[in-house]
Amino acid sequence: MLRRQARLRREYLYRKSKEDKIKTIQEKKDKLKKSLENNVPIHPDLRKDALYLQRKLDWEDAGPERAVAMGTEMGGTTGTHEDDEYRWAGVEDPKIMLTTSRDPSARLKKFVKEVRLIFPTAQRLNRGNAEMKTLIEVCRANQVTDFIVIHEHRGVPDHLVICHLPYGPTAYFTLSNVVMRHDIPEIGTMSEQYPHLIFHNFKSTLGIRTMNILKHLFPVPKEDSKRVMAFANHDDFIAFRHYTYKKSGGQDVEMTEVGPRFTLKLYKIKLGTIDAIEAADTEWNLGTFMNTTHKRRFLSNEDGWDQEDDF
Repeated sequence: MLRRQARLRREYLYRKSKEDKIKTIQEKKDKLKKSLENNVPIHPDLRKDALYLQRKLDWEDAGPERAVAMGTEMGGTTGTHEDDEYRWAGVEDPKIMLTTSRDPSARLKKFVKEVRLIFPTAQRLNRGNAEMKTLIEVCRANQVTDFIVIHEHRGVPDHLVICHLPYGPTAYFTLSNVVMRHDIPEIGTMSEQYPHLIFHNFKSTLGIRTMNILKHLFPVPKEDSKRVMAFANHDDFIAFRHYTYKKSGGQDVEMTEVGPRFTLKLYKIKLGTIDAIEAADTEWNLGTFMNTTHKRRFLSNEDGWDQEDDF
């Protein structure tokens, strides 16, 4: 099993390493094609390889190499490492393992029990003294698709880590404004149906990437499911709400919040698993220099700034 995992990991890294090379060549071909069509001088950086690239253009089509190069255009994941990461999404139900930091407080234990009910296919694991590497190896051996860790500070849940298995990515969120189920007045009963999902204002490349990480934690719901979960992005803060609904006659719908509720803020995405995070590449990181740029909206791209430069 260990040899097979190592081989699959090497194959995955090799396919991912080819993406940048293919994308660079495709960008040069697109620039050359644009120059020839518009009858403008070729850029000096392309003149050396112009003849070679022009011969390539004669056989250009919308084949697999172009699909890899274009990658996440229009929010898709065709042909990129993201295609490997979520290749079985929607075909098989996710299998989620949920745990905490060591020696959790009573309030964190209570919150984790409520979070487990959010994900229909999740199981809760008592952390104990187990090492993170050991936990990840056990999860891989049991075909777990996502490993979630919730941290706390002085009894208040403050961090959420979502690690997709077997290869990543790992997304890091701050957790704030946590309100548990029994703190909400007139709380409704918890449903365990597969929920319908609502994502609001995830427009940029990073926003679509974040939305994919979150939505693949849930299985495909049935049409008659009465359970709804909403992730609403406002100023890069993601508000989570959990409802059930029923039709009360005609077109009227009565919604009941069943909790819990909390707010997430993404600050890092690593292209690797949580047990080998130091060796993994950083896909996106909220650097300290970004804290002063109040007008930037990294998940919604409201100011029109090209967020891909920060990847």
